[in-house]
Amino acid sequence: MRLSRYFLPVQKENPAEAEIVSHRLMLRAGMIRQASAGIYSWLPLGYKVLRKIEAIVHDEQQKAGAIPVLMPTIQSADLWRQSGRYDDYGAEMLRITDRGDREMLYGPTNEEQITEIAGAGIRSYRDLPRILYHIQWKFRDEVRPRFGVMRGREFLMKDAYSFDLDKDGARHSYNRMFVSYLRTFERMGLKAVPMRADSGPIGGDMTHEFLILAETGESAVFLDRDLADLSLGERVIDWEDGPALQEVVDRYTASYARTDETHEEAVFEAEIPEERRLTARGIEVGHIFYFGTKYSRPLNATVNTPDGEVVPFESGSYGIGVSRLAGAIIEASHDDRGIIWPEAVAPFEVAVINLRQGDAEADGACDDLYAKLIARGLDVLYDDRDERAGAKFATIDLIGIPWKLVVGPRGLKEGVVELVNRRTGETENLSPDDAMNRLAATYGRA
Repeated sequence: MRLSRYFLPVQKENPAEAEIVSHRLMLRAGMIRQASAGIYSWLPLGYKVLRKIEAIVHDEQQKAGAIPVLMPTIQSADLWRQSGRYDDYGAEMLRITDRGDREMLYGPTNEEQITEIAGAGIRSYRDLPRILYHIQWKFRDEVRPRFGVMRGREFLMKDAYSFDLDKDGARHSYNRMFVSYLRTFERMGLKAVPMRADSGPIGGDMTHEFLILAETGESAVFLDRDLADLSLGERVIDWEDGPALQEVVDRYTASYARTDETHEEAVFEAEIPEERRLTARGIEVGHIFYFGTKYSRPLNATVNTPDGEVVPFESGSYGIGVSRLAGAIIEASHDDRGIIWPEAVAPFEVAVINLRQGDAEADGACDDLYAKLIARGLDVLYDDRDERAGAKFATIDLIGIPWKLVVGPRGLKEGVVELVNRRTGETENLSPDDAMNRLAATYGRA
């Protein structure tokens, strides 16, 4: 993409209404624009990031055996009355009456809807287990929407729902999602720690939040420092191997890790040696629940057992804040110049910067690099604007592209371009071909 033809409404100054780093930088980088309180339009740069996050979530969900569906944003109030949550949910639920005086609602979550679907389509134990998921917009009418996409009213969320015959099966499904979440966040360059959580209005007696550590996090977190160093890395996961999955879950939950909502200082001090106690701030990016028959029983979603008995499903739900992740990544990865995107979710992989727009040699070299990088499968933003070099660097650093290829007349006379790593600042002078080979190898497109 040539920047001269792109829609990138960057701002030089910090917006007065933005209280936290991610909100400031998303507005300044032209990623989002507020439509109304807590509701945002996603502009081209932000939309690219959103889709890259979404693609990773889709991929990891399906690797873990979850099956994608798509449910509506508007739901019937009758289902929620059946489950008992319609009146309990509170003012955060946006209630609607259609022209036929039918009571509807803009879904804040989908436990009722998916349980009705599963109950109508699954009748035999032979059809279990199943995990169904979708990525869909949700709405919760926050009393005080703030912090941009971190606490908005409309948000994009992945929610999955498991259906099993018994508690042992439900535990295995829970573990699938637990490990899938670890893999998902690692792929995004994040260190997410699972923590004991409160089930809130979803319900259930087994639940974990996944939080990434960030100085500007919304929650105080208390954990064993060793947990922050755990990583799945390249470990191959056999999703059918129950004991192996349980071993991973046990490893990540063996030590103390809680938010301020469930923290017990006396237990923390008794269980964790002082040198390993870590108190920090965290941002919730995922939450998983096992809630048994909380929804299947009132909604009469049942299945036949091998003995001919009819029983309600054992279920759980598993959420990831897709749009929230865009802000959370920025909170965890930025500097005073702007965003530092992890390579897996960056809107572009490399920026070509022409230091002398209008110079025939520089223009020709940049055009050639741009075309060849695209041909090798790289996602390139070419800054071909007639701007000062400082302004170009400021824009590219603000929007956080992982790699810069800087092309100017002086370097071209020596047969080199500059390859700059946004995260480390490391700079190398390489021939154009060597620079392209380095980038292609970095992204596995050699």
